[in-house]
Parts: sequence; structure tokens; C-alpha cells
Amino acid sequence: MGLFTVLNKTRTATNLSWMQVDIHSHILPGIDDGSPNVEASIGFLNRLRALGLTVSFATPHVFKEMYPNDAETIGTALRRLQTATKTLLPEFQLDAAAEYMMDTDFVHLYRGGSLLTLPRNHVLVEMSYAAENPEIDRHLFELQVNGYTPILAHPERYVYYHDHPERYQRLKDQGCLFQLNLLSPSGYYGTSVRKAAKWLLKRGMADLVGTDLHHAKHLAAIERFVLGGDAHGAFMKNPIRNKELFGA
Repeated sequence: MGLFTVLNKTRTATNLSWMQVDIHSHILPGIDDGSPNVEASIGFLNRLRALGLTVSFATPHVFKEMYPNDAETIGTALRRLQTATKTLLPEFQLDAAAEYMMDTDFVHLYRGGSLLTLPRNHVLVEMSYAAENPEIDRHLFELQVNGYTPILAHPERYVYYHDHPERYQRLKDQGCLFQLNLLSPSGYYGTSVRKAAKWLLKRGMADLVGTDLHHAKHLAAIERFVLGGDAHGAFMKNPIRNKELFGA
């Protein structure tokens, strides 16, 4: 091992203490395409805690056509998991918000003030991977008028921005925070997503990081990326605000 490698490794963390708080995951049992049951959820949380996370906000999908979740379904799943964690993970802080698909139903929710949010009225939103929501500018404006701070989930995964990176800056200028997926710089989602993530990271445009954890395959890839120091190395030059905004 050369001197450069040794010095480089000393500058990167081989855990997630720099992140501490996960603001995007699908670990609530049985309500979307994430964890199937409480046992799996506990297993995921144990392994995330071993990596250095101490707080996790589960964010199940709210998308009427596929996952018509609401405060009742999310609250019920959260309480089931919290009951289990009180005994098995007493020092781990678990809470929930939601990941909202920006669609017609979403408009009714935010206009009615009934969104499930992260602390300080931050709301996690997403779009279709096929095409940009033509109303995204209006949604971002109206969210802020209604007292919310929008966080766009995984902007690097929207392929229609890959050839139009100037659109990223426009979204930032409109007051939108960016949450990149932890695995995106690793190539887990493919070469084009990796390239987009690196473009954003090079320009310091990542505000927040989330695991976007769905299943065991995700978690195994996260462990490899984190334990080798590459995860911290990818994000370390960005003003990651997970702890600042959402820490215990």
C-alpha cells in the first residue's frame, strides 16, 4: 500500500458517523416496496446502527396508484416497529415521514396542510423516472407558500436531467434541497446515474444523503461502499446537512 493510499484512507470515514441521520428509507414493514415485515426491518436497523447511524426517518411511498399510504397506514406501521425497537434497539431513534409522488393527489394534500414531514416542515418529494412533472415549478413554489421546504429525492436518478444539467441549478434557485442516494456515486444504479451524481457532487450541490434502503441487496451494497471509505470520500466535500437539520 502506497503512501498516497494510506493518507487518503485517513481522510475518509469507514462508517456513517458523518451522516448520522437517514432521512430516506423504506424500512416500515409491509406498506410499500420496502421491508416485508418487522423482523426484516429490525435486521436492517441493526446493520445500519452498526454502520454508525443513530436516527432514521422512514419515508414510505405515498402514491395513490401504487401505494395509497396515509397518516393512518404509516402511523400504524411505525408504531409496530417502534414497539419492537424499544427492546431490541433502545438507543436508536426511529420516526417517519413520507416520500410523496408529485401528482394531482399531492396537490390536495399540501394545500390541505396534511403532509407527513421531516422536522421543520421539510417534505420529501419525487417524480416519475420516465418524464419530468410539467408542474414541478408550480409545486415547488406552492409548497413554500404553504410553509414547506421541498427536498427532491435522488435528483441524480431522473435521466431526463442528465443531458440538461442546467435544470439542476434552476431547481436549486427555486429553493429546492437535493437529497442524493448514498449508493449513486458507487454505480449501483448504473453508469449514467453515477455520472450525474458525480456532476452534482463536484459542484457541491448535495444538501442531504439518504440510504433509500428497500431490501437486503441494497444494504449489502451500502455496507461495502461505506466500510471501504468510498461513501464518505464521495460526499465529504459537500455541505451535507443531515445532522444539522434532523439530528437528535
